[in-house]
Amino acid sequence: MRTVDAAGLRIGDDHPPRVMGVLNVSVESPYDPSVFADPGEAAAYVDEALVDEGADIVDVGLESANKRFDVLSAEEELDRLDTAVETLASVSGDAVFSIETRYHEVAAEALDRGFDMVNDVCGFADPEMPRVCAERDAAVAKMASPPDLERPGAVDDVDDIYDALSRNGFTEKTLVDPAFGGWSETKTLEDDRETFRRLREFRGYGRPILVSINRKNFLRDVAGRDTDEALAVSLAATSMAVERGAHVVRTHDVAETRDAALVGREFARRRVRDGAGEGDVRVEELDVTTTGEARRHVERVGGDPDLAGEAVTRVVEFDGLSPEERGALRAGAREAGAVVVAAEVDPSALLVATPGGIDRVAERASGVSAALDDALARVRRQTE
Repeated sequence: MRTVDAAGLRIGDDHPPRVMGVLNVSVESPYDPSVFADPGEAAAYVDEALVDEGADIVDVGLESANKRFDVLSAEEELDRLDTAVETLASVSGDAVFSIETRYHEVAAEALDRGFDMVNDVCGFADPEMPRVCAERDAAVAKMASPPDLERPGAVDDVDDIYDALSRNGFTEKTLVDPAFGGWSETKTLEDDRETFRRLREFRGYGRPILVSINRKNFLRDVAGRDTDEALAVSLAATSMAVERGAHVVRTHDVAETRDAALVGREFARRRVRDGAGEGDVRVEELDVTTTGEARRHVERVGGDPDLAGEAVTRVVEFDGLSPEERGALRAGAREAGAVVVAAEVDPSALLVATPGGIDRVAERASGVSAALDDALARVRRQTE
């Protein structure tokens, strides 16, 4: 996993989860507590509500991303940039400042006037954005989006999100953002939940992951809460996101999100890491729990995606087996390169196999009984 240096702030597996607080200088933004038109008031908010509460990064938005509003032009965003720059000059706390934009002209002007990184909500739909960021050695968060400056984040299916993030490549300092939330009319809450379930797949890029899940509809809907009551579900999801590999969490609730992110990191899987000495062979244990996650890494190194079926192991317990069914399962496992653990008289058995091995066991044990066929079919569906 690549570590990204954002103006001295290191982001990656070997570093604490980073919290990105939000400041808006866009009067149309829906979250009133974060919206300011006066630079002095904005700076006070940044110091007191963001930096002092634990924000590592402050993301400054020039316009609302709400799909109900017209998209501003680059010239209109530039007109608002003065307020953002004046705010930076008045902030006393220490943080990395990110400009949220889709235009390379705005990114260039902001970086040249004191900003440290870019949050590109259109995922390099502006093909000049990577060049601008690379030339200034700036970190850039790339949000999944179609190649259209008018429609940020209107991507629904997880596989399409993954492909969208690949479009137009990456800089050396790119973070990836799978774009949670209602960015399009067609995206559903279940689309977001499926993206969250498969969050580890985005580690397949080998780049830090940014998530923006604070009080989002797909979480609120689970608990039946409105925005004001949605802090608890956001914090639960934050811990889960960090445990699954997220490195930056964008939020309006900085202090609480920081704590939840630290809990997620504390209980994340411990992986084999690089050797400490100069010249050591680099080693990283990948966080792979499904064939889909494995497939992303296999594709990244140019391998055959079909090999992903052998990259993870499943342990499945069957109960209520007849002696004939248990014997068929054991024989099928031997032929398939899998392992069955079972006592001679016990009706239960453990099958230890890769998803590919489970497929082979199911083929070899087929026809012994409808019950065993059905049980193996259910296991195969679950391990896809």
